[in-house]
Amino acid sequence: MIFPANAAIGRTVRGHALVASDGFSARYDLDRIAGVFSRPAHALYGRSYVGLVLVLDRAKGGVATAWMLHEMAARGIVPAALVFNAVNPIMVQGAALAGTTMMSGFGLDITRAVPDGALVEVDAEAVPPVLRVL
Repeated sequence: MIFPANAAIGRTVRGHALVASDGFSARYDLDRIAGVFSRPAHALYGRSYVGLVLVLDRAKGGVATAWMLHEMAARGIVPAALVFNAVNPIMVQGAALAGTTMMSGFGLDITRAVPDGALVEVDAEAVPPVLRVL
């Protein structure tokens, strides 16, 4: 399955998908030291995000989220890529600052199209950018 996106930054990466129809804030949803989702109300509570392709509904958060992505990348406790139905400019800035691949803007709900645990390729360099379920 191939899903074209409207926008992407970064490079092409492969990894297993961690999927939820929930939002994402690096500030409020994560234990950035342990590398797990830590907000009890989050659909991915207790699960590790390190090295996985996060496929989530929307980006949440402000400037603190951008800086936290950078800090996570500096320590190597970061997702392989971030994939959203909808993203905000601050999250794009944070991903660029952290050197993290990000993709958003699909013609369908990407959290319903990608199975949790599937091996995916996020090809941010393609024109248009695409997410492939391998």
